Amino acid sequence: MSMNPFCEIAMEEAVRLKEKKFIDEITAVSVGPKASQDVLRTALAMGADKAIHVEIPDTVRTDTQLQPLNVAKILSYITTSYKPNIWLLGKQSIDDDSNQTGQLLAGLLDWPQATFASKIEINNDKTKAIVTREVDGGLQTIQVTLPSIFTVDLRLNEPRYVTLPNIMKAKKKPIEIIPVANTKVDITPRLTYEEITEPPVRKGGKVVKSVDELVEKLKQNGSI
Repeated sequence: MSMNPFCEIAMEEAVRLKEKKFIDEITAVSVGPKASQDVLRTALAMGADKAIHVEIPDTVRTDTQLQPLNVAKILSYITTSYKPNIWLLGKQSIDDDSNQTGQLLAGLLDWPQATFASKIEINNDKTKAIVTREVDGGLQTIQVTLPSIFTVDLRLNEPRYVTLPNIMKAKKKPIEIIPVANTKVDITPRLTYEEITEPPVRKGGKVVKSVDELVEKLKQNGSI
C-alpha cells in the first residue's frame, strides 16, 4: 500500500549521497505484485533515476510466501546483472519485522555489511565508508570497503516531502519489469506457519496491605 518507512529512509539517503556526488545513479528495486509499481513511482518522485520491478504473480501471497531469503536471492541476481556497488535497504519490514534481507544479501554476495546505520560517510575516492551503527549498548562506528550492503535505521535522516512536480516527472521515468521466473529464483516458502495462537491471559494482580502479607503470599505460591 505504501513504501516501508525504513526503505523510505534508505531512498532518502541514496538521494543525499547522489547530491554529494558520491554516487552517480540511483535505481529503486521492488519485488512484489503489480501494485509495487506505485511504490516505485514514489521512489522515482523522491529522486531515483530509474526503477526495476521484479514482478511476482498476483496469486502469490507476498506477506507470507515471499520470504527474506528469496528476496535476497533476487537482489543477488539484480547485482550480477546490473553491477551496483552500494545496496541501501531498510533495516527491516514493518509487517513481519524479519530484519534478514540485507544480511542474507551480504552473505550471498560475500560483501561487507553495515547494518542499523544511523550515519554513513563515504570517503572522497569512493572506496570506503565510515558507518555509525545503532547497537544495544549505544553507538558503534565501523569502516567498510565498497562495494557494501547498508541497512538503515530511523535516525539516519528524515525523508523529504514529495512535491507534485516531482510526482509528475516520475511518471516519465522508466520502470523495467522483470518476471520473477527470469531470475531463476524458486520463491517457494521454506518456512510455513502451522498455527498462530494468542498468549494465555495473565491473571490479575492483588494489592496487599503490608510487607508481611506480601511475604506470606509469596510463601503460599511457592515463590520463596
